[in-house]
Amino acid sequence: MRKHWLLFAQAVTIALALLFIIQTLKPELLPNAARSGVVTLLESMPQTADSKVPAAGLSAAAKKAMPSVVNIFTSTIVKMPPFMEDPRFRFFFGDPDDMEPQNNSSLGSGVIVSPDGYILTNHHVVEAADQIEVALADGRKAKAHVVGSDPETDLAVIKIELPGKIPAITFGHPEQAQVGDMVLAIGNPFGVGQTVTMGIVSALKRDHLGLSTFENFIQTDAAINPGNSGGALVDVNGNLIGINSAIYSPNGGSLGIGFAIPASIAKKTMEQIIQTGSVTRGWIGAAVQELTPELAESFRLGDTKGVLITEVMRNSPAEKAGIKPGDILVSIDGKLIGNWSAMLDTVSNLPPGKVVPIRMVRNGAETEVQVKIGKRPKPRAQ
Repeated sequence: MRKHWLLFAQAVTIALALLFIIQTLKPELLPNAARSGVVTLLESMPQTADSKVPAAGLSAAAKKAMPSVVNIFTSTIVKMPPFMEDPRFRFFFGDPDDMEPQNNSSLGSGVIVSPDGYILTNHHVVEAADQIEVALADGRKAKAHVVGSDPETDLAVIKIELPGKIPAITFGHPEQAQVGDMVLAIGNPFGVGQTVTMGIVSALKRDHLGLSTFENFIQTDAAINPGNSGGALVDVNGNLIGINSAIYSPNGGSLGIGFAIPASIAKKTMEQIIQTGSVTRGWIGAAVQELTPELAESFRLGDTKGVLITEVMRNSPAEKAGIKPGDILVSIDGKLIGNWSAMLDTVSNLPPGKVVPIRMVRNGAETEVQVKIGKRPKPRAQ
């Protein structure tokens, strides 16, 4: 009996020692660290209905999130005009390669989302960069390379390699956010250094802003200024709920109307970029217009909801399925379509190659066609 007890005590001691070592050196291996199958991510537990602002205020939330927010410096090599290659120019002014200028700037912020060194930022922060340098909150700096980007959500993933621990942020649950919730915006506005501002969630699911193709923004009045782009919007527990992306301002300063991409969308986009280098979305090749009361009356739709097909691209999946301009699209793959953004999101989330039913109203009669989803073309460079 005593022998069995000694074996049990030794096993418990060894298990506790291993747990201590993992907690100290590799916390991402513990249950609160979620592995997506693509990259290691840290995720918080869902909040309960009685979650409140911590009694200590928001300093603990700021302290938790700030190490994961970085400053992104970019440089663009300015190409010399052809005449500078002329031997006569070289004779009088020297070798242009020796004086090739670079445009250096601090364009924005980023959020370390994985201990592996992956950083989420905005596409517009790094799209024109030839070289990228990342400055961590602890003073360390590292060169970064672009893993991939998605102009249609204005998201990009870059990666750094650094010895030692890389402080990754913990993902929160933006789907639980409510108007009035307190939030913190963390970034590097105007290049003055890491800054934390406080506000509330002003609105949810903002779209039709013309900022990107796929819009589902969290609106906040936490001050967001130039340089905050790509920074973190965190909840009262310091968990990431959004990537700060844009502000509404006629003069470039904060007017209390800022927009952040929900962390759930950013995470899904990031995982595709890390896995394949880009984002693949479904496409049917049809342009639509939302139904106004006047249009619904003219088509004698009654209470029918849907969107009006205004254009069908040649050789597109929609044309091959027999969809025509003037059709009223009612549902896709069993999901009701009430507006333009719902149609865009539904189609883009379908995998290319899948055949789905689409219900329509044509000449007052309901009909259904089968559409083989295509691959959404890449947006043209501006």
